[in-house]
Amino acid sequence: MYKRKIAAIGLASSLLILSACGGNNSSSPSNNAKESPASTASSAPVNADPFGKYDETVTISIGKGVDPTDKSLPGGDTPENNQYTRYIKDTINLETKIAWQASSSGTDYDQKVNLSIASNDLPDALVVTDAQLRQMVKAGQLEDLTEAYNNYASPLLKKFIDSTEGVAMQSVTFDGKMLALPSVVAQADGVHLAWVRKDWLDQLGLPAPKTVEDLEKIAQAFIDQDPDGDSKANTIGIAGPPSGGKLNANFIKSTNNTFGLDPIFTAYKAYPGFWLEGADGQTVYGSILPETKEALAKLRDLYAKGLIDKEIGIRKDTAELISSGKAGIYFGPWWGGYWPLPDAVKNNPKANWQAYAILDSEGTFNTRMGTPSTQFVVVRKGYKNPEAIFKMANLLIRDENNFDLSVAIGNYPLRVSHTTVNDIEYSAQALREFLAGSKKKEEFDLESYRLLEGDLDNIKKVKLEPYDQMDMQYWNPQNDMGAWTRAYSVLVGAGPMVDTPMNKVYSQIYSQTKAMESKWATLDKLEQQTFLSIIMGAAPIDSFDKFVEDWKKQGGDEITKEVAEWVKK
Repeated sequence: MYKRKIAAIGLASSLLILSACGGNNSSSPSNNAKESPASTASSAPVNADPFGKYDETVTISIGKGVDPTDKSLPGGDTPENNQYTRYIKDTINLETKIAWQASSSGTDYDQKVNLSIASNDLPDALVVTDAQLRQMVKAGQLEDLTEAYNNYASPLLKKFIDSTEGVAMQSVTFDGKMLALPSVVAQADGVHLAWVRKDWLDQLGLPAPKTVEDLEKIAQAFIDQDPDGDSKANTIGIAGPPSGGKLNANFIKSTNNTFGLDPIFTAYKAYPGFWLEGADGQTVYGSILPETKEALAKLRDLYAKGLIDKEIGIRKDTAELISSGKAGIYFGPWWGGYWPLPDAVKNNPKANWQAYAILDSEGTFNTRMGTPSTQFVVVRKGYKNPEAIFKMANLLIRDENNFDLSVAIGNYPLRVSHTTVNDIEYSAQALREFLAGSKKKEEFDLESYRLLEGDLDNIKKVKLEPYDQMDMQYWNPQNDMGAWTRAYSVLVGAGPMVDTPMNKVYSQIYSQTKAMESKWATLDKLEQQTFLSIIMGAAPIDSFDKFVEDWKKQGGDEITKEVAEWVKK
């Protein structure tokens, strides 16, 4: 089981840190890797300081994922020159240069990273996936970060990584070397909820949803009863994943699957994309189980009735349906107040999006839980200031509360999430207690939950009385949009997780095995095409059985054996 490994992983993590000593044995750059200006013109301070300012300007070139829909940058600012990059330069004398940029929506960024890896033409640092990390490790493209981490990672950054009980560190340790900085995401990022236009519910006299059957009735009413009041039959019940999006989260990308259909699957006790312990105690892949077929049959029925966006899987921008007020339901994690809801609220201040837990037939809230580390910051072999990535992370962790969060945090260079695993639930409960007057600010753990102090300071700027009512009319985002995005996400988005006991389902593994390196892309494509075809009615539901047969023959059985062996270790 996944959890059985934690103690052993924690020991391995400790040994990694203890093993770091002596000078930095960094190798010269690979033949085709570009030498950055910083590699020859800068030097680290003699005494390691996680927040120390370089005597001479250090330059780090990066690949950058850019959200094409982001309109938060003030006039004149760019992804390379904005409040975040200027703060880094002013504070530690580190200048970030964008070697290339690609859209973070869809697959453009991943494709650009893959091209950089294949051509061995790498910027100094990148944010990569687990599969890309392993490919770079195999190619010998990465700098050993062990010493830089031990000397320059701030105590709080180390505390966040340690909060995973060794799991995060194990994900970046190869042959005893730390070869990437792992993200640590809140466990809430793996929990997918139904976000619903409650103002439409109220207008049509409908109760809040609890089950898939409730969602079906609501979606039908949203389509048939003109909830937006424009006298046109132009509303969509349930929004779905766009082109390049995922129908469901999986063991490789286990969190933050906005617009996916995860709550429908989990309501049927189906966990496609996860490696599970079967009834006989053996490892099994969730996508080939009968529960997944049953969930697909339901999704097929919903699509046939017109309740799911007819352009599922091919629509270019699902977020536009939310911002324009054309869709009444979408599925996603707790952080809807960050995206895609701000544009929806700006366009219609009465748009009252609320989050709900969708239960199974027995009244259980099943949730698939992600790995704590979903992204990784890597440094190309030969870059002479690898500690720079830790210094940037240290600054973000320490000073995020000081930034104007109306500017999208994605503009912070090389940003990956770092937090304690229960950050969101703790923060939601703390805000409730603070607003109720039952606890004071100083009674909360403000160091470990680093955004909470700002949350407490700002909450009454945007939350109107009565404080225990979360409908949109009891908020004032215009007073401080940055504070609202965070507070609304925590109080509204995390509310179902605080109030509803969760049946947490973990994957037995969250990384690729050896056989997956050559076979998984084909198997994943087979799965996605089959599932989408079934949902859209292009293939019969019984084609699922042929999919299972083909999946097993084309490498699935071999991979299952590898995963089972990994679990037993």
